[in-house]
Order: sequence, then C-alpha cells, then structure tokens
Amino acid sequence: MLARFVILAVILFFIELYALQAFRTLLKSKWVLWLYALLSILAYVYIFYTIFNFDRKVGQTKQSLFALGLLLTIYLPKIILGLLMLGEDMFRFLSGVTNYFIEYDNRNTFLPERRRFISQIAIGLAAVPFLSLLYGVTKGKYNFKVFKQVLTFPDLPDAFDGFTLTHISDIHSGSFDNAEKINYAVDLINAQQSDVLLFTGDIVNAKAEEMHPWIDTFNRLNKPTFGKYSVLGNHDYGAYLEWESEEAKAKNFEDIKDLHRQIDFKLLLNEHIKIKKDDQEIALVGVENWGKHFGSMGDVNKASEGLSDKDFKILMSHDPSHWEEIVKHHFKHFQLTLSGHTHGMQFGIEIPGFFKWSLAQYMYKQWAGCYEFLGRYIYVNRGFGFHAYPGRVGIMPEITVIELKKAEKLA
Repeated sequence: MLARFVILAVILFFIELYALQAFRTLLKSKWVLWLYALLSILAYVYIFYTIFNFDRKVGQTKQSLFALGLLLTIYLPKIILGLLMLGEDMFRFLSGVTNYFIEYDNRNTFLPERRRFISQIAIGLAAVPFLSLLYGVTKGKYNFKVFKQVLTFPDLPDAFDGFTLTHISDIHSGSFDNAEKINYAVDLINAQQSDVLLFTGDIVNAKAEEMHPWIDTFNRLNKPTFGKYSVLGNHDYGAYLEWESEEAKAKNFEDIKDLHRQIDFKLLLNEHIKIKKDDQEIALVGVENWGKHFGSMGDVNKASEGLSDKDFKILMSHDPSHWEEIVKHHFKHFQLTLSGHTHGMQFGIEIPGFFKWSLAQYMYKQWAGCYEFLGRYIYVNRGFGFHAYPGRVGIMPEITVIELKKAEKLA
C-alpha cells in the first residue's frame, strides 16, 4: 500500500513540475509564480495527509470527499498540461538534435526556447476540465434531472396500461452536505405523482447513522397509491469498512435495513409482492445485491418463487451486471429490471438522444438509461446521490419516471 502511495506521489510531483513550466512561460511576475507554487504545495500536502490518515474504521468523511475532489480538480487539468508540455519537450529535443548534427547550428543552448503559444494552448485546454470539475463539486452534484421513459409490452395487463413508476437509486446519504438541495429533490419526486415509488439500493455509504439526519427529509416522500418499495445495494452491507467485530457489522446491517422502515419503504429481501389493479396484477420482485464485482447475496429464483414466465414482472436489482449475467436469459422472463449502482461514474458527456459516453461503459455493458434484449428491458438509474468524487460532471443525478404501455395487437 505504501509503495503505491509513493509511486502516486512521485508521478504527481513530476506532473506539478511540468505544469509549472507552462505557467513560467506565461507569467512574468515572480511573486505570482511563487504564490502558484505555494498553493500547489499546500494542496499536495493536504491531499496526501488525508490519504495517509484515511481510517477504514470510519470510512468516507467530508474531509476525504473534499480531498478527492481537490485531487481530481487540480491534477486532471495538470495532467493535460503536463502531457502537452512533455510533447513540446520531445519536439524541442528533436529540434536540438537536428540543429546540432544536421544544420550545424552554433546557438549557445542545445534546446530551443519554449514557445509561448504552446503554453497558452495547454492552459486553455486544461481550463476545460478544471472549470467542469469545479462546477461538478459546487453545482453539478445537486443538479437533479427527471428522465422520462415510455416502455411498451404486449403482455402488460390491460389495467396497467398507463401505469407510472418513479425510480430512484444510490442515495448515499453520508455524502450529503446541503439540506435545501435534498429537500428540493424530494419535492421533485413528489411532483411526479407516480403510481408507485421504487428505490434500488445504497441508502448509505457504509453506516446506518449516516441516514439519521435525513430521515425526516425522506419521510416527506409521498406514499403513492400502490406504495413505496426498496432493495439493498452493495454499500448497505458495510463491506467497505473495518469493523470492531462481526457483531458490530451485523448490528449495522440490521440498522440499515430498519432505515427503510423508518422512511416508510417496504424492503424486499429476495421476495416479491403482487400489485393489484382492477382484478389484474403484476409482480414486483426485489433481490438483495447481486454483483459481478461486488458480492452476490441476491437470489432471483427464491425471489420469484411461485411466479411463472407468463406473469408480468418488474425486478428490482441494484447492480446491472446481474441483468447481463443472469436475468436477461432467465427462463421466467423478467419484462423490466430496474438497477442503479454505476452512477455513470459521475463523469461523462451526455447529449440526450444523440451521444452518451463515460468511463462506466468500460466496466458495465448497461450503465445509464434504457437497454433492451429480446423484449426484456433494463433501466439503469444514474443515481440520486454521489460517492467518492463529491461532484457530477455531465452525468447528472437522476429521478426516473417510467410509464408502462400496452402494445397494440397486430390486426
């Protein structure tokens, strides 16, 4: 572990040196350069002090969130600066070799001077991620968006034609720092006036106590006609902390499950319930977390026991890899699966209807929005809250509203 931190520290130190070259080319005032260097050193020390003092018994804190945000906001732009300045140095070196051995130039220095316009371009390009990340940690993390989706099924019971559900995921209450924004998001959920409200896991980062300041806030979520239901996510098991004992870990897990009761959600633990309307029904199936990379407590067979492939089923499963690995091929035919987990990596580029990119797509085949396979759908919510990086750039916090429609029969 120490060796990795040392390697990271050395890499970031050289990135700092190269970034400094760009500013030295443009800035004439030595006092400004010294101020820039001092601020860079202070940020560098703070980040690594926080990293080295991270306590796995405590987990993520406001300080560690800030440190990671600072790391990305400062060093991602400086990586761009460093790469461009490194490219210029390679050009300068080749130019020096050419002048010395081929053109027999008698200049006093081997390397040509840095070109001012290269530094200007480098700083201009680096400003784009800097401003984006700065926006992400100040505004983007609470820039809630409502995504609406209409899905059509030939086997949807007639009584559920036009049935609406609101879907949220990944609350991560331990990361919140703005009560006004969370209250606004609760009001936004209530404004959708859906028939049912569904939550697909990660109510906390690790500890039940993280949710305690927000219980009253989430109790303001209206209970729709057909109820409020939830499942667990990978963070709800306390697996990312070091616990004093297995008993303490088990107690925390029970407390996390009870949080759902306290905010009036029915927690589904590898089980299903029937939603009935006008003497017809659909099944809502909820599994514990099943993830290709993060544990597999979920049991879709147990949860759907007694249901057939003819029943219309909505499956709530936190991790979309469950759908990719098991659900989409399952013989019981789950018409719709709702997931979250990926957060869209909280960083990407999205132009609705035209273009969507994030690093999340290299880890998950289904990472944000709606996907279909032979008439079976999965919708991956981009997440309500945030974790690790305390911001969002391009991939905004999401409230999903899905309307179920009956497909018209062919004549």
